[in-house]
Amino acid sequence: MVRASRLSVAAALAFAGLGALVLGVSACGRRSEGPLPIALIGDRTALDTSSLRLSPAARTIRGATVEGLVAFDAEGHIVPAIADRWIITDDGQSYIFRLRDGTWPGGSRITAETAAAALRKALAQLKGTALGLDLAAIEQVRVMADRVIEVDLVAPVPDLLTLLAQPELGMPYAGRGAGPMGLARRRGGAELSLIPPEKRGLAPEEGFSSRARNLLVDFMPANKAVDRFNEGAADLVLGGRIDSIPLTEQTGLARGNVQLDPVIGMFGLLVDSDQGFLSEVPNREALALAIDRDAIIAAFNIAGWQSTTRIVSAGVEGDAGTVGERWVGVALEQRRALAAERVTRFMAGGKPAPLLRIAAPNGPGTRRVIDRIAADFKAIGVVAVQVGEDKPAELRLIDATARYGRASWFLNQLACSVHKPACIMEGDMLLAQARQTADLRERARLLGEAEAQITSANPYIPIARPLRWSLVRAGVAGFALNPWGWHPLPPLAALPK
Repeated sequence: MVRASRLSVAAALAFAGLGALVLGVSACGRRSEGPLPIALIGDRTALDTSSLRLSPAARTIRGATVEGLVAFDAEGHIVPAIADRWIITDDGQSYIFRLRDGTWPGGSRITAETAAAALRKALAQLKGTALGLDLAAIEQVRVMADRVIEVDLVAPVPDLLTLLAQPELGMPYAGRGAGPMGLARRRGGAELSLIPPEKRGLAPEEGFSSRARNLLVDFMPANKAVDRFNEGAADLVLGGRIDSIPLTEQTGLARGNVQLDPVIGMFGLLVDSDQGFLSEVPNREALALAIDRDAIIAAFNIAGWQSTTRIVSAGVEGDAGTVGERWVGVALEQRRALAAERVTRFMAGGKPAPLLRIAAPNGPGTRRVIDRIAADFKAIGVVAVQVGEDKPAELRLIDATARYGRASWFLNQLACSVHKPACIMEGDMLLAQARQTADLRERARLLGEAEAQITSANPYIPIARPLRWSLVRAGVAGFALNPWGWHPLPPLAALPK
């Protein structure tokens, strides 16, 4: 059976309350002729996508210029790319891809041998990362015929297509991506254009040039991107996060211009040191007890944004439901009293008050969050200061959107091979067992036990789900809300028929 259907994003839609801020975007483009100007939050280093440790802006560029077997459309659904069709075996442990009859850059035919080699190289480069763990069930990539490859798994990975559509799984040939867009560098950014089918070894399409427009992508800080939009020099701003969302409050933007994606993921404090005060589990829990999450949420006044004390977003696939929100029914004053006792116990014998550095990106939204956290910690006797996101620190603000909607994504972010400080080996072993387990119910049980073990160790202090925002001029075609929190460029370059 051929499966090219849309993947479930039910877990992401549980967060659709954020849509209260969003008004519809009409189908026809304001600039139906000429290039579409886009301000992408980031810097020009995003143009270097050779390393697979990609910044958010670099993921956007690589996703447009280095195709994988499959890709995302504007709404985050799976569409064909280098593979034009695929079959999944009934046991879910083998994916067979038929490659399109086309060419790599330079004119060489796309073959199973070259595609398999590119995929194996990408998988090898991702070892030691959380995405590498997501893909760890891949046993081998085999060549079956001239244009057919098979991906064999040791256990089912229901979201394998979503994983293979990630920009990191793009498959360059001879150091060059196969499109679907070409890129020309320009001052401040790049101009991207859809590569005509005949230049990709495909049959020509009548009227292709009249249905394609170039994208003028400029990289800049968030404040300049918002200014560019307000001045009318950009029709689209991409890459907004919580650090910059207050900028949308300080302008005359219409409500319909601000688009919030219904994402899930992790937004909270990652323990980056297991020394001193943070060496003891009760002390790490004291910090989690002290935070007034609802006050942080209220500071942004965004409908539908909710706090959480869980590592895993409730209701995602693979969530056994055995781990719930922590400290339900316990008043904040009680939690802080317990936390303050632990700080006092740590200081017994003349130790100074704990001083914790929190590494976080600079921006008005981040400062708003860190200021409130610092006040919460002060209430229990802990001093907290913000430092740059690339500086040494005891705590680090993590702001990551899920790449797929399952419990395993969340837990893999905290695996010992990915993040060593304060990790717990018992939870790690349960995660490893879950990856090798073919029975999905048994896998969910193991993941629930792993979540309980990791939660008890407090290597991560959850606050809420992440926020991702864009600014969209009314009438821009090719933009849609996306549960993965980033927006592919190729749909924006294809005008409606």
